[in-house]
Amino acid sequence: MAGPRSIEIHILGRPYKVACSREEESALIAAADYLDEKMREIRENSKVIGAERIAIMAGLNLAHELLTQGGRPQSDETRARLAHCNTLLDTVLEDQDKLF
Repeated sequence: MAGPRSIEIHILGRPYKVACSREEESALIAAADYLDEKMREIRENSKVIGAERIAIMAGLNLAHELLTQGGRPQSDETRARLAHCNTLLDTVLEDQDKLF
């Protein structure tokens, strides 16, 4: 397994550098794309304003989807995708904290 490297993902049009291994890259990009899609839906279809609030709502929606579709992650792939989403959310929220 290769060591971590930095890749750039985009969430709501903003670039973020995220560390991952080459083996995890495609899953991380897929998770970022999925999160971006969910966050854009929230921004366009609700009155939620601000990237941090949108990210929290997206996280809540994704957690709800997961819990209503079987209670707990059933596969290693699902666990890996959730871990990537958590990492991505941590990165987005960390960047938001630096603005204030």
